[in-house]
Amino acid sequence: MELTGMGLYLFFTCLFATLLQHPASPIPHLLPNSMIRRAAFGISVGVTIVAIVLTPWGKQSGGHLNPAMTFTFYRLGKVEFWDAIFYGVVQFAGATAGVAVASSLLFGAPGNPAIRYAATLPGIYGAGVAFIAELIISFALMLTVLFASNHARLSPYTPYFVGVLYAIFITVETPLSGMSMNPARTFGSAFRGCYWHALWIYFAAPPLGMLVAAELFLRVRGGIGPYCAKLHHANDKPCICHHHTRQARL
Repeated sequence: MELTGMGLYLFFTCLFATLLQHPASPIPHLLPNSMIRRAAFGISVGVTIVAIVLTPWGKQSGGHLNPAMTFTFYRLGKVEFWDAIFYGVVQFAGATAGVAVASSLLFGAPGNPAIRYAATLPGIYGAGVAFIAELIISFALMLTVLFASNHARLSPYTPYFVGVLYAIFITVETPLSGMSMNPARTFGSAFRGCYWHALWIYFAAPPLGMLVAAELFLRVRGGIGPYCAKLHHANDKPCICHHHTRQARL
């Protein structure tokens, strides 16, 4: 389920990037402003993320689509060690497969230098700024997921909060780091295009940012962990996560 979800995420990411950035596409000529194109890209990806999380499979797997998020939930005691390992493996595999399928079905168009398989790379300010930017947005994403999913009224809307954050971050943060927050997402594009420059940023910053968010969450809640590791757990799908008591939810 996570493999399929991650594959769809990267497939549509490459598709939207091709439509919005390829020289042969009419859209760059209709939307010459780069920030408007990033906003269109962000909204498209955000909607895709929400849709994947809300599918029956997304509701059952938890819709992490991100090994950094899975690892953070493991740190919080919500996911078993081997479940976290297998989640991570299939997330990387799904991302790689999604880019490969997109490249094949789009006749190699995502490989154009203007798109580079939707690779996430440091911007003009360098690797240091990219690392800090990835750290901040990953922290913000995880903190939002934790507080929203553990709030009685906000919990059903957690996937929508995530989608909105993706749209905002892609619009405003992309020039700094390419906007990843996800080691598997970066690896999928890098593997296909052999873009290995500063890959360490996207393997180090997202997990670190999310772990810091988890520690802050625990401190604010007096050490009480999250109820569940799913982004949408108000459903009747089977769950492999360790649950806290409902009294621990806000």
